[in-house]
Amino acid sequence: MTSRTPRDSRLRLVRPRPLATARKAVTDRRTRPVPRPPEGTPPPAELARQARAVLADAVRIARWAPAPPTAPDLTRAAADLGLPHEQVLAGWDRARLAGLVELHGSAARPGWRLRAWDRDDTAVLRGWVALFDAWSLVHPAPGDVAPAAVAETVEAVPQLLSLLQLSAGPVTVPALLDLLQQRVAELREERCEVPAAEPAADAAPAADGTGTDGADAGTDVDAAALLPRLLAWSLDGLAAVGALTLGKGQATLTPLGNWAVWVKLEQICVAAQSPAGNIEQAADAMLRGCATLTPGPARAEYRAWLAARPVGSAVSELLAAARGEDALLRGLAFEALRVVGAPAEAGVRAAAVEPALRPYALLWLAEYEGADPEDAPEVLTREELTWLWVDTAAAVADHGESELLVRHLDSAVQGTVPALLAEVRAIGHPRTVQVLVALAAAHPDPALAKAVRRAAFQVHTGEG
Repeated sequence: MTSRTPRDSRLRLVRPRPLATARKAVTDRRTRPVPRPPEGTPPPAELARQARAVLADAVRIARWAPAPPTAPDLTRAAADLGLPHEQVLAGWDRARLAGLVELHGSAARPGWRLRAWDRDDTAVLRGWVALFDAWSLVHPAPGDVAPAAVAETVEAVPQLLSLLQLSAGPVTVPALLDLLQQRVAELREERCEVPAAEPAADAAPAADGTGTDGADAGTDVDAAALLPRLLAWSLDGLAAVGALTLGKGQATLTPLGNWAVWVKLEQICVAAQSPAGNIEQAADAMLRGCATLTPGPARAEYRAWLAARPVGSAVSELLAAARGEDALLRGLAFEALRVVGAPAEAGVRAAAVEPALRPYALLWLAEYEGADPEDAPEVLTREELTWLWVDTAAAVADHGESELLVRHLDSAVQGTVPALLAEVRAIGHPRTVQVLVALAAAHPDPALAKAVRRAAFQVHTGEG
């Protein structure tokens, strides 16, 4: 999950590719056998049951809350649900991070995961993994510790998790502390940084945004002396999201934590449903079934599905699927509408006034009117391009491999990571926090991951 290979930690993007290639990020998966989980791993249904237990309060609050809860709402929710105020606020926070609710301006609405919560184990597990990736946002770091030291710990945690997973049992805190010290030393050596004991007035902000902006408490303290506290903080944070259990002087991965670390080590997705029987399915089920097909077979499936129903109702069904919360279905719906062609034009033009569908609709119309798919993105504004980048990233984060999410950076129109993060934060996409947290968890460059985690924290807390 981490690399010991020294790398240039400057923030940068590789040469941008046309945005049209980003639409293929989810469907252009490499075909390979699905690795089997380690022996003793519970079946997905049991893992989903455990994930539902971890997020039970978050689900209750997400179903109750009509909007982001204010102080009066918290009082009412606490009374209605029989929970303390602090637990209501924490549950709301977890609901956002797990994708159970999505914010649209001052309003909140249920995320697609919440609607699928009781019937779709895959949606439940992906929601829990999103929370797992955001553990450092769920459990704030000590406020008197320098942000740079917090960032180093966050970067080192994947190696601790690997040790816990490989050990297949309890690992003592001294052993974890020794590994943390080694990993932090490696990170500093890779970056050729000055010793942490020296004053660091220009220290970078915390990767995950924990701690207080500009708080230099601890920058003149030997960071090695802080590592036991930071280890305890990280273990408590991982325990808070259900990834591990803490005993006397030791830590053990839970079945959920063990499975999640294995998934990340293997870089696989939760198995997708079989595409068999798509022709008789509703549009959203058909699109999900086609998600793992390459473009040619997918187009053949779309044609067969379209031939089995009136074109007008088929277009309406596809647009309804595109309006859902699953970004993967949005992109696939417009791919299917490309197969429809001229009969879909009126419906697509009408959809172009809807903010969430507008980038997809404008691309569809540009290609329909003869533009080369490589040049079609020129019809989009910078804000629309950025919205589409985040929406596609959400699809990859929900349904793709970590490597695909990292490669998705190539399709961004911004020239630098800071510019990308600034514009992503400004557009207000409801999945921004989840996308940034997932990208930070997946990216192998520690400096870039640090900046992305910081941006996720700022969006999450409403900073700047």
